[in-house]
Amino acid sequence: MENRVAYPIHIKELAIQMKQENIPVRKIMEELGIKNKTQIETWWRWYRKGENHRLVQPVGKQYSYGKSPEDQSNEQQLKNENKFLKTQIDVLKKYKELERMWNQKYL
Repeated sequence: MENRVAYPIHIKELAIQMKQENIPVRKIMEELGIKNKTQIETWWRWYRKGENHRLVQPVGKQYSYGKSPEDQSNEQQLKNENKFLKTQIDVLKKYKELERMWNQKYL
């Protein structure tokens, strides 16, 4: 059985950012040194569901069972939430722009 790999938070955030830019998973894996594509898919799923707090969880810890990051300060939690909300706003702006372009094209 192989040892589990704990990726730093900045690698996880880079992978999510690259996935947002529609970069293929294979390329993300090569550039960031991630061994398994399901890891990226898991991080992406957490990001889409708004579960960014799970990105900092240690290997083997599952927050669904009541465990949470005790070492994360209130300030850090607010920074993470702020970053997530800003990203959601950016996505909505992109969608509105696409919607506007579609309406111009088909009307």
